[in-house]
Amino acid sequence: MLDNTLKQQLSAYLERVQFPISLVASLDGSDASRELRALLEDIATLSDKVSFSEATHSRTPSFAIRRDGSSEEVRFSAIPLGHEFTSLVLALLQVGGHPPKIDDALAAQVKALDGDYVFETFMSLHCQSCPDTVQALNTMSVLNPRIRHEAIDGALFQAEVEEREILSVPTVYLNGEPFDAGRLSIEQILGKLDSGAAERAAEALNDVAPFDVLVVGGGPAGAAAAIYAARKGIRTGVVAERFGGQVLDTMSIENFPSVEYTEGPKLGASLEAHVRSYGVEMINGQRAAELIPAPETGGLFGVRLESGATLKAKSIILATGARWRQTGVPGEEALRNKGVTYCPHCDGPLFKGKRVAVIGGGNSGIEAAIDLAGVVDHVTVLEFDSKLRADDVLQKKLASLPNTAVHLNAQTTEMVEKNGKLGGLKFTDRVSGESRNVDVEGCFVQIGLLPNTEWLTGAITLSPRGEIEMDARGATSIPGVFAAGDATTEPFKQIVVAMGSGSTAALSAFDYLIRTSTPAD
Repeated sequence: MLDNTLKQQLSAYLERVQFPISLVASLDGSDASRELRALLEDIATLSDKVSFSEATHSRTPSFAIRRDGSSEEVRFSAIPLGHEFTSLVLALLQVGGHPPKIDDALAAQVKALDGDYVFETFMSLHCQSCPDTVQALNTMSVLNPRIRHEAIDGALFQAEVEEREILSVPTVYLNGEPFDAGRLSIEQILGKLDSGAAERAAEALNDVAPFDVLVVGGGPAGAAAAIYAARKGIRTGVVAERFGGQVLDTMSIENFPSVEYTEGPKLGASLEAHVRSYGVEMINGQRAAELIPAPETGGLFGVRLESGATLKAKSIILATGARWRQTGVPGEEALRNKGVTYCPHCDGPLFKGKRVAVIGGGNSGIEAAIDLAGVVDHVTVLEFDSKLRADDVLQKKLASLPNTAVHLNAQTTEMVEKNGKLGGLKFTDRVSGESRNVDVEGCFVQIGLLPNTEWLTGAITLSPRGEIEMDARGATSIPGVFAAGDATTEPFKQIVVAMGSGSTAALSAFDYLIRTSTPAD
C-alpha cells in the first residue's frame, strides 16, 4: 500500500510514539476496505508500539486510532491519503503521546471545555482546506476526553452526503447538528464553543508589548516581510486571520523558481515553520478592523482587531492579501455552500455525475472547468468578455473535452434556488440581449480576486479598485506604514512577486526605523 519512501518516512515519525496505540478497523469485502486494511497493516509493521485489530463500527470502512488503556481516540471513516496523509501522521503521533504543536494557553482552553462534544467532519481527499479542520478537531479530541471527532470522506459515503445535502467541504456537524463549514482553526472552534474565549484573548493581546514591526497578514508577502524584519534583530510580530492566506487554496504551484512542483498547503506550512524559526510572535485567528495613526497612540501605530484588542508598533506592514471575488448577483449569498462554491478542487467531487457551471474564463476558470470535466456530467463556462482570457494551452485542452460548453458575452444575472439548493443560472447574452437559463446543480465562481482592504478605507490612500497605493519601496501614503502583496497596486498577483514585495517592505521598514526616533514605550 505504502511505497518504500513513505514507509521510511513514516517509520521515522513513529519513533516519536511514546505509548502503545491500536488501529481498530471496521471492514467488509469492498475494494475500499481491502485498500484500508493494506494501509493499516503496513503502518502496524513499522513500529512495535502499533497494533492492528478489527471491530464493528456504524461506518464501514473506518478505523480508530486508540491509545492502549486510555480514552484518547481519533477516528477516520476514510482512507486518509492525499491531502489527509499528514492528518493521519499527526493523529498517530498525538494519540501516541507526542505533544501537539500548539500554544500552552490554547491547549489549556481546550482542556477546560466543559461538555460532551461529538464532531463529524465531512471532507474530501482532494480538498486543501479540509486538513486544517480535521487536524484541529483531532488535536482537540486528544487533549480533551469529552471531545470526539470522526473525519468522513464524502466520496466513500456518498449516500450520507446526499441525505444531508452536503455541497461543500469541509462541513462539520456537532452532536448531529450542522456546526460550521469551511477551514477552521482551533481558535475559531473555541470561539464558537466558549463564549468567553474571544474576550479573554482580547485582554491578553492588549498586554502585548509594542513591536518594532507589525505585519498584518500571513500570506507569502507577510511571511517574507516577517522573515526579513526578524533577521534584522528587531521585535517582529505577525497578526493574521489564517497564516498562509490564499496560497492555502492553491492546488498546484509549478512556477516557483527552484521548486518544480509543490502544493499550497505544503508551501504554507514551510513558510510558517520558517517564520517561527526566527522567534516571530505569531497571532493567529485575528482579523484587523482599524489602522490607528501614531499620534493617537502616543507615537506608536495601532491596529485594532475585530476582537476588540489593539496591537501597537513603531511601523506597520500591510500584507492582507485578497479573496475570491463574488458575482454579487441575486441568490449567490443565500446559495453559498448549497451549490455555489469557489473551490473546484475541494468541492468538485461532491458534484460527481451532475451538471455544473464555471463563471469566469481566465486561467483559474478554465483550469477549474478542465478538472471538473473529469468528475461531473457536464461543465458550462460563462465568460462576460467576448473571448476567453486563459492561456492558449488551456483553451485548447478545454475544447478537446466532449462534455464542456462555453458561452461568451454571458452576463450572469441570477442564481436560482430549487428545493433549498442551486437549481440553475440565468444569464443575458450581451450581444443579442437574450435572457437564457442553464440547468445546473453546482456553480464554481472564478472571476478573480478582491483586496482585503475595506478596513483601511479613509485611513490610507487606496486605488479605485480598493488596492493600497504604494511606491517602489513599498511605502504608502502614511510614513512608517508599508504594504506588500496582492492587496496593493502591484499589477502581478503571483506568489514569488508577493514574497519579493514583502521583503522590500521589511527592508524599507527597517530603514525607516533607523532614521526615526519613534519611542517604543
